[in-house]
Amino acid sequence: MRAYRFLFAALLFVPLGAFAETYKIDTAHSRIAFSLHQFVSTVRGDFHRFSGTIEVDREHPERSSVTARISVASIDTKIQKRDHHLLSPEFFDAAKFPEITFKSRSVKQTGENSGDILGDFTMHGVTKPMMLHVKLATPPSSESLPERTRWIVTTDPINRKDFGLMFSSTSESISGISNNVTPTIEIEAVK
Repeated sequence: MRAYRFLFAALLFVPLGAFAETYKIDTAHSRIAFSLHQFVSTVRGDFHRFSGTIEVDREHPERSSVTARISVASIDTKIQKRDHHLLSPEFFDAAKFPEITFKSRSVKQTGENSGDILGDFTMHGVTKPMMLHVKLATPPSSESLPERTRWIVTTDPINRKDFGLMFSSTSESISGISNNVTPTIEIEAVK
């Protein structure tokens, strides 16, 4: 009986956030990509190295959180010469700014299996607020989430110039590259 009283007392002091379910991004089944227009073409690319953690508190969704890191050096536009140029000091300056990061500030549930995540998005040394619209594509069948979840994430296009991502003035004027970059984010995460 004393053991039960001790256990009950201990549970009273456990923060509610301790019941959050922790997921790690499964990079083998996830994708972080982008596209932008250049003249009449669409340039597409992927980042192949990234990581992240998703804390889901189903009882108190506002206590959920997301953190993510993307390796800039893992960019792949299928044209090696272009990738090297993007990593150079003229654009991403990957040696000085090796990561793109996202850290949530607030989470708001917008539906049974959807939410909006406001966070700090940092790229090229510049931090700006970013809103992610998230939908759980694998709805739970019970009170807890499954071991593996799939998330579809959308956000507004990113203006690269807001983050200081510009070519030289000569290159900028003749490149035909759009300022707006559209992210494509598909995440699978595992407990």
